[in-house]
Amino acid sequence: MMEEMAKVLSNRKDGWVTVEVQVKNACNHCDNTESCGTSAVASAFSPKVQIFSIQSDKDYQAGQLLKLGLPESVILKAAALVYLLPLLGLFVGASLATLLLPYLLPEVSDLHIMPVALFGAVMAWLFAKKVAKQMEISSQPVIISELGYSI
Repeated sequence: MMEEMAKVLSNRKDGWVTVEVQVKNACNHCDNTESCGTSAVASAFSPKVQIFSIQSDKDYQAGQLLKLGLPESVILKAAALVYLLPLLGLFVGASLATLLLPYLLPEVSDLHIMPVALFGAVMAWLFAKKVAKQMEISSQPVIISELGYSI
């Protein structure tokens, strides 16, 4: 289970707690940030804070720290969908173009096959994005423990 620390922003009466999570990237663990181009790109484009709501049967106070958990299987499935499915779509699109375009065109070159392959990759990516969004909705993080208040 992946664990992350979150700060409670508000506690609604209907059983939902709004929390804020500080997003960390790999560049936060390295002391070489002045001479690293990756660090500059990551700090410019990565969001610093994510805010979302979690269902809870306990009442929490604003400012309280919680430890949240999310199973690794959810993250691995979403990554496989978003990265591997478009690659599969690229191969399927290229294969279909190689098999079917000779019946439609007198002479087929790679320039004819590439757009169909890219179309297959984009369609697979859009499908994977939709499925990953549904997975995200159905797999909410859980509150593992209370950590108290920050100093």
